[in-house]
Amino acid sequence: MITDNPALIQFIKYAVAGALATMTHIVVFHLAGWKIFPVLQAKDLAVRFFKLTITATDDAARARNSMICNGIAFLISNMVAYIINVAWVFHGGRYNFILEILFFYAVSGISVFLGTLLMSVLIRRYGLLTTYAFGANILAEVLLNYVVRKFFIFSG
Repeated sequence: MITDNPALIQFIKYAVAGALATMTHIVVFHLAGWKIFPVLQAKDLAVRFFKLTITATDDAARARNSMICNGIAFLISNMVAYIINVAWVFHGGRYNFILEILFFYAVSGISVFLGTLLMSVLIRRYGLLTTYAFGANILAEVLLNYVVRKFFIFSG
């Protein structure tokens, strides 16, 4: 029975929390990329779905702006992730609050750095559509975060 496996329940909770944080990240990234630092292209899903008016930019500017937008989205979505993880998924207490949040941001920062670098290279070198490059960025981040958070930051 699924309720007899606490590790599976915890992973499901983590997945739900991660989905909420990821949705926050996606929304903030796209809002910033639409209104503040242009990154969106006519073929991007958000542009087509919401019929957004965009500012055209070359690949170099789009790559730079995508990193800026990702940084803004990271700061906001990571706080959402921290709050949900502490309140619902993991048990805090391995470290004091300040150290715990610093570790949380440090681990997430490393994964965001690597994912953002990947996104920038995919855009700049290969001209990949922002939607696909951003998806690769998110995937790279998720793969690292669960294991490090579970085993190194929180108490199980």
